[in-house]
Formats: sequence, structure tokens, C-alpha cells
Amino acid sequence: MTGRTAIVVKGYPRLSETFIAQEIRGLEERGLDIEIVSLRHPTDKHTHPVHAEITAPVRYMPEYLYREPWRVWRAWRSVRRQPAYRVVRRTWLRDLFRDWTPNRIRRFGQALVLAHELAPDIDHIHVHFLHTPASVARYAAALTGRSWTVSAHAKDIWTTPEWEKREKLLDADWLVTCSAYARDHLAALDFSGEKVELVYHGLDGDRFPASPDRKPLRDGTDSEDPLRILCVGRAVEKKGHDILLDALARLPSAINWRLWHIGGGELRDKLKKQAQRLGISDRVVWFGALPQDEVRDQYREADLFVLASRISKDGDRDGLPNVLMEAQSQGLACVATNVSAIHELIIDGETGVLVPPEDPEAMATAITELAANAEHRLFLGKSGEARVRSVFSFTAGVDRLAEKLGAAEAASGRDAA
Repeated sequence: MTGRTAIVVKGYPRLSETFIAQEIRGLEERGLDIEIVSLRHPTDKHTHPVHAEITAPVRYMPEYLYREPWRVWRAWRSVRRQPAYRVVRRTWLRDLFRDWTPNRIRRFGQALVLAHELAPDIDHIHVHFLHTPASVARYAAALTGRSWTVSAHAKDIWTTPEWEKREKLLDADWLVTCSAYARDHLAALDFSGEKVELVYHGLDGDRFPASPDRKPLRDGTDSEDPLRILCVGRAVEKKGHDILLDALARLPSAINWRLWHIGGGELRDKLKKQAQRLGISDRVVWFGALPQDEVRDQYREADLFVLASRISKDGDRDGLPNVLMEAQSQGLACVATNVSAIHELIIDGETGVLVPPEDPEAMATAITELAANAEHRLFLGKSGEARVRSVFSFTAGVDRLAEKLGAAEAASGRDAA
């Protein structure tokens, strides 16, 4: 590939998808010429510092087709003349028959616009997420004869039907995913046996340098200086925040603690009501979504990080949560559930503590034991930091992705022009 690359995302910029922004910036630094294509407009009030560093232009697709009918109509009038149009329309109608939803119709409309508006010098489409964005990229690539590839993550993998995953793997040039757990699942659906590769997001050490020496570790005995427990994650079912609140309500009364929660999400009000029912609402601070530098400061102030991930009713689950890597990078001991790929990062009893999902009693026991043993928390924090910095390298991951996307070749082609 010697031209530019369009990177398709569901929304941009998004506070909850820092890893995508950091990856895009890393690819720019390695010579890839990028245009960002976003299927939705931003809704967050803040952005991360990395968003200001990204130089790629952003093209927004019509989020709802009825709001930009003339744009969709112009795209259809142009694209329907393409030789591939009838074949792609049949593919979409087959998909629609199996998934009769307005979202499926919107995907095709957005694909028409994308196919119509992409500049001629964009020769490749790379897409984040295997569900909706990959459908748009797949149709648009087929309409225009471009190659396309995928980065798959978590919800997009586990809530997409198997027939759809198989067909997208068949059409895409290749796919990368960010955990061995997801890699093994997707590789089993790949007829070629060659398209799926594990590429960890990794930790960007420049954005998460080692924390200064930690302040004296609290043990929960001082009511004026309680144990500071931190949880970072959107208020959605798969994060298990309700389990965490139940666990905290079970802690011995002798332990003085506060929970700091960072993240937005549709379940926040419900969780606040749960905290009130449990009689712990005065001990929980709800920050909402915060920029990355403020989140990093909270890691450094906390004594313990907790995440009660679970498999939700629709099959959605975490992959390898980036917040666990970030917490460990700051020497913060972590308690998490042994779900999906979390065990790839945390070695139970060595670099953190793993407990079963859906088990507030087990989580309460782990928190209680670590609250009383500040030195063990310090040991786990240091061990976790050493492992995340040595094994989960952001540089190695983005280097590999740049290689697959042909960044060096693209930069060389531009220099020669």
C-alpha cells in the first residue's frame, strides 16, 4: 500500500476508546497517512491530550440517514453505476434477511456515502470493531475495489453472530485482535487459518510513566484517611459494578474506605440507587468520565484498584481491559475477576488477585485481606508494573500493526513522489 488509509471507527473522539486514539497517533508517527471516518459524532464533553496530537482529518458519515437524505441520495446515484453495486446489494440484502433491523439498513446507507466520498488516493480501509463499523467498511470496500482489514476488540466479537464473523473473515484481508482469548475464538472461524493475529494494544509508557514513590499506604484503620479504592469503567452490565457495590457493603465495619468511580454509562443512576439501598452512598464518589491525565492522577492517589467484570446477558464481555494495564503501570495493586482474557495480564497471587465473577463475597474477602496488608499490596503493585511494562508493549503492538498496514512502504512512496 502506497496511498492513504481510511480508519473507520464507530465514534470519534471518544473518552472510552483511548487505545484507538493512541494507536492512530502511533501509526501517524510511523509514517501512515490517515483519514479518520467516524460513523457517529462525538458526545463526550472532554477529550484526551492524544486527540489534540492527531493530525488526521475526520470525515463524519450521516449518523442517521433521514437527517442527510440528499447526501445519501447523491451517493446512491453515483455508486449504483459501479460494476460491483449489484453484487454488494445482494450481499447486504442477504445480511438484512438474517438481521432485519434499522441498524442494518443504516450500515448500507453509510457504506454508500463512504464509497462515494473516499478520495482516490485512499487505497485501503482499516476498521475498528467487527460489528457495525466492519459492515460499513466491508460494503464500501467491495463497492470500490479497495482492500480492507479489521481490529476486533470485545463487545464486537461476542455480540456478532457466528455467520457474520465467518463471512467478514472470509472477505477481509486480515484481522488483528487484542487478546489470545479472542484470537483463539476468531481463528476457529477462519476458513483460511491464516488471517487472525494477536496484537496486544499494550501500555504507552510515555503517557503512563512510572508513578513517583507512593504515599504511605493506608490500611483502613483511620476514619480521617480512609482506604481509597478506585474503579474505572463505563457503567454497563459487563463491568459488574453492581457486584462491586455488593462486595463493598460486605466489608467489615472496622475498615474505613471510599470508592472512587470514573466513567459514564447508562447504569450510573441505577448504581447510585443501589448504593443508597446498601447504605454506602456516602462512601462512593462518582466522577463521571475524565480525561486521561486526570485518570492517571487518580491511579496514583488510590490504594487499590478493583474491577468486577462479568459476561453480560447478551454475551458481551471485556477483552483485556486497558484500565487494568494503566492501574498496574502506576504500581497499583489490582483485584479483578477471572473473566475472558484478564488472566493473560494478571497472574493470581503474583501480580494481582483474581476472584470468580458474580461472587461479591469472594471480592469482599480479597479487598479485606489486601486492606489489612499494605506491604502485600505494594508487592503486587510493583510486580504488576514490572510485568505490564515488560510483556505488554504499546510500541511492539503499534509497530506490528504499522508493518501490516504498510506504513514504511507508504511513507517511502510519498517521499519518492
